[in-house]
Amino acid sequence: MKWLLIWVLALSMLDFVLMGVDKRRARQNRRRVPEKTFFAVALLGGSPGAIAGMWLFRHKTRHWYFQYGLPAILIAQLALGLWLARLL
Repeated sequence: MKWLLIWVLALSMLDFVLMGVDKRRARQNRRRVPEKTFFAVALLGGSPGAIAGMWLFRHKTRHWYFQYGLPAILIAQLALGLWLARLL
């Protein structure tokens, strides 16, 4: 289980940093991070970092699919984790 925590922390940090980078690039009118990248990393375990980055950087907060999609991913991951923990 320790490896799972390390995995989630690493991907959360990655998604958090991606939010900050994309926010900076948006302000500078530079090439942006694709939205599917945020969701791909979130689906792999980085949803806590994506949500934290979204609110800390005030980035992507007006997009409904980020407002509801990222928390939905997190809830599904938590439910899956609890279900797997009961099996073990």
